[in-house]
Amino acid sequence: MTEHSLWRFSRALHRAITDRQQEDLAAIIDDNIDWAIYGPIDMFPFFGARHGKAAVLEVCRQIADCVQVYRYHRESVMLGLDSAASMVRYSLTATDTNRPISVRMALFTQFQNGRLINLRMVLDTFDLVEQALGRPIHLPKIA
Repeated sequence: MTEHSLWRFSRALHRAITDRQQEDLAAIIDDNIDWAIYGPIDMFPFFGARHGKAAVLEVCRQIADCVQVYRYHRESVMLGLDSAASMVRYSLTATDTNRPISVRMALFTQFQNGRLINLRMVLDTFDLVEQALGRPIHLPKIA
């Protein structure tokens, strides 16, 4: 039995963000990757859609500039032959404020010939924004 591509991708992504070593990530990403992180782009410019390896590697560099990862925990994982979905909780530190951030995300990936061809990431952005701002967001009551 061979290792699922998600595990190689997870290690490579972690190394690219934590250690700023992008070689392993570059090797596993398809040249025509379709990548999207859903969230408030105005506040986090590395969110949004990207296409192509160079754009994705730049996003990972930008993320590495903004946060330091000190722990992550996979809450659940579902593996298909060439796809995977997982719920992950990351514990981070914002590099500019040294503020701790905990973020939960759902990650959906597709692979072809062992290379990542599609990624969709959905974050609990309301909680993330409150943590980044350092204060709660008060919304008007509805009805």
